[in-house]
Amino acid sequence: MHPVEADDQLRTAPGRTSRLLSVVVPLLNEDATVAPLYDEVRAALEPLEGEWEIIFVDDGSTDGSYRELVRLHAAYPNVRVVRLRRNFGKSAALRAGFDVARGDVVVTMDADLQDDPAEIPRLIEKLDEDYDVVSGWKCDRHDPMARRVVSRIYNRVTAVVTGVRLHDMNCGLKAYRAEVVTNVRLYGERHRFVPVLAHHAGYRVTELPVNHRPRLNGRSRFGIERYLRAPFDLLTIVFMGRYRYRPLHLFGGIGFGLGLVGFAILLYLTAIKLGGAAIGSRPLLLLGILFVVVGLQLLSLGLIGEMVTSHNEEKAAAGDTARAYVRDVLR
Repeated sequence: MHPVEADDQLRTAPGRTSRLLSVVVPLLNEDATVAPLYDEVRAALEPLEGEWEIIFVDDGSTDGSYRELVRLHAAYPNVRVVRLRRNFGKSAALRAGFDVARGDVVVTMDADLQDDPAEIPRLIEKLDEDYDVVSGWKCDRHDPMARRVVSRIYNRVTAVVTGVRLHDMNCGLKAYRAEVVTNVRLYGERHRFVPVLAHHAGYRVTELPVNHRPRLNGRSRFGIERYLRAPFDLLTIVFMGRYRYRPLHLFGGIGFGLGLVGFAILLYLTAIKLGGAAIGSRPLLLLGILFVVVGLQLLSLGLIGEMVTSHNEEKAAAGDTARAYVRDVLR
């Protein structure tokens, strides 16, 4: 049996009475922070009832991060390490961590020490109020002004478009019930929209203000290009969440609207043609034909291609391909 499959059976095994908490931490070149982070997580979780584990996912670090993780794994039995073959991105790192997590509750956080581990008990308490996802809200955010302004615009647009009213969609500090991380598949840049994906799947989502600290080590690896790519990711998320199983509601609506305008134009030109006017050289004729063709073909082909791509990616994520990224797992 594959080790990950064994972990899945352990997570869902009947008769378990005590809750196991899994903390998943993706990281890239954070050798100076992983040991202090573990100490803070231990101080926050040891007073709680139940067992806990922390899963560090090394997303292709080139510094001494993996060496430090091996040391922690040897010193503490509840430290688990997943090492990816190269830098695949945060979505792949989270997916790899979720695949080996055994907890009934899974908490994610970043490794740069800006997320405060002392907030984890509060997230779990909020989760126990009959929620499936609790997303952190960095209401007093310690980041450069330009990044805060762009992030605020991004979060506002995402809330309006998706209907998921969260102030901070991309906060790394989140708590999930295990079934959420099992059923919501991550690839590409989907990690930014996990609350939206969970909401579309019928899970209950809320947020909680959390402490955010200044970055003292290293530098942020997220630049403005992340927000330039975000509109395309958002379009995909909205389409797949609302129209994946009823694509004709979208394609048919747009196509019918464009086709109706084109038909009206052509009907008008037909009427004036019957009245004796020449229409062969009128640009309006080409416009009417273009609207009809675009309404019937162009938009449908583009978005159906996106749907097929997403379907294939989710099939791959559900199989052994998702594990092909992983180089080592220290249990």
